[in-house]
Order: sequence, then C-alpha cells, then structure tokens
Amino acid sequence: MTQPQPICEAWRGAFLESQHLGHIVVCDGSGQVVQAIGDPEAVIFPRSSCKMIQALPLVTSGAADAQGLSETRLALACASHSGAPLHVTEVNRWLADLGLGDDDLRCGTEPSRDKALRFEMIRDDQKPCQVHNNCSGKHAGFLTLSQYLGAGADYVDPVHPVQLACRDAFEEVTGMTSPGFGIDGCSAPNFATSMHALARSMAFFATAHSRNDPLSRAAARLAAAMRAWPEHVAGKGRACTLLMRAAKEPLVAKTGAEGVFIAILPGRGMGIAVKAADGATRAAECAIAATLVQMGVLDADHPDVTNFMTPTLLNRRGLEVGFVRPPHTLFPT
Repeated sequence: MTQPQPICEAWRGAFLESQHLGHIVVCDGSGQVVQAIGDPEAVIFPRSSCKMIQALPLVTSGAADAQGLSETRLALACASHSGAPLHVTEVNRWLADLGLGDDDLRCGTEPSRDKALRFEMIRDDQKPCQVHNNCSGKHAGFLTLSQYLGAGADYVDPVHPVQLACRDAFEEVTGMTSPGFGIDGCSAPNFATSMHALARSMAFFATAHSRNDPLSRAAARLAAAMRAWPEHVAGKGRACTLLMRAAKEPLVAKTGAEGVFIAILPGRGMGIAVKAADGATRAAECAIAATLVQMGVLDADHPDVTNFMTPTLLNRRGLEVGFVRPPHTLFPT
C-alpha cells in the first residue's frame, strides 16, 4: 500500500519544523485517476466535504422544488457556514417556511464562527442556538426532505429514510459501496469511502452539466448554486469562499473536518480530493491551493491564494518568523 506523502511544510527560520503527510487524488470525467500523491485507495471519512452529495436527495426527490428553494438555500444545504448573520437569518427563515424552529434541528448548538456576532452575543448574554451551527443549512435541507417524505422527526438516525437516501446517493456517485459510517460532529452519519472514490464523485459533479438524468441534473444544480453563492458556502475570510472567488475558471471548493478538502472543476470535468493524514486544516488548505495552482486554476501570487498556500508565520509581537509552503516534491517538474 502506498503511504501518505508530504503535502505541506512549516519552516521556522532556515529549518523545517513540521511536515504534514497526506493524499491527493485528481480524477477525470471518466472517473480515472490522472494524478495521485499518497494512496488513492486510502479509506477516509469525507466529513463536510461531501455535503453536496448529502444534498442530492433533497433535489432528486422533488422536495427542493416543492418547497421552492432558492439558489441561496441550496448553497446553504451544501455549506459549512460561519454562523454569520446572513447565514443565521436565512436558515431561520427557511425553518419558518417549513413551520419548524430551532428545536427541530438535530445538529447541536455551536457558537457562531463569525467573530463580530459571537462577541455581540457574549456581550448581550445570548446563548448560541442550533442555527449557529455550521451544519444548520444541511440540516434544514434534511428537514425539508423529511417533511416531503412524511418521515419521522429523528432525521439523523442512520435508518431514517433521509439518511438511507443519502447513503444511496453517496454510493452512486462515488461508485463504491461504503464500508461503513461514523457519526459526524453534527450527529448525521458520515459514510467512509476511498480517496479515489471521493475524487471520482467530485468528477461526477464536474461533468453533471453534460448529462440529463435526474441525479446529474441535481448535481449540476447544486454545484451551480455553490459557485454563485460562495459566501453562503463558508463565509468571510474562509478558504472555500476566497478560493472560489479567486479562481480563473469555474470552481467549487469545499472543506471538511480532519484535513479534508475537495474541488470540482466543471470546465475541465475533473474532481480533486485532498486528505491531510494528521487532520490538519492548514495542510489541507495548503495542498488544495497548491494543486489548483499547479493546474492553472489559481494564480500563486493572488493574495487570497497566498494566504492559504504560503502563509507567513508571525509571532506574538508580529515578527515574521517562518512560513508554510507545499514541499518542492509535491509536483516535481
């Protein structure tokens, strides 16, 4: 079995201080691996990087159209948002349109990741709600589908019709039977798959606009919503949002916990999956940015790319003491 390979380095002064290992897989429209670093068959949890897959049944079932979901809500269904006012307001409105409220969510409470709102809530002695959870948009989508199906309230149960539909969609687009699942931070099942299969699923989304079957139409619709509303997918200062905006061609980028990052390239019909073996976010952000730069999707000198691919390390006095970069061996010329 191929071992994880270096995908990110941290230098302090003239010395390599830390090195992150991981896997990178790029698939073409036929699902074939065209570039790989590490082990394409390594089995991982995609975590939140696969939210667009979990949103597929929302669209294919007819629930999204029955509820008249806007592009912004479809983007939120695929989001790991910051819990900023625009995210919280829209999810609250979505729940109200369903005749539901915060207590109907099953994602759990989380303080807003938006610094201004979090501090405002602390000053006003307001406790965070479930809508502030970065997964509340996905869960609003789950509730929409559950209501449409007339299913029970515990929509995160692995045998609930919503999660069975998510599993079926996941295995369809990855082209692989999942070996099992774990429970994600938001309490929904997260299905394991291989790096190759995850990249293949992103290539499915990247080529979806060229097909006319219901699953492909749904995938194309979700990818288009994410491209159109990048701030709803993540938020101010976040890698997903900034990299999509910095791209020189259509790009969908989505992070996941524990060092996962995916990219969808509709113009090329290609999908990318990145996994930092140690779960480090900075390594995944560095590696996805470097991969997209190497492919010509991003400019290395764009400030929003530099911030993730080659960020400067500062100490507490603001002195420049080092830097992060992809290793020179990542894409040898």
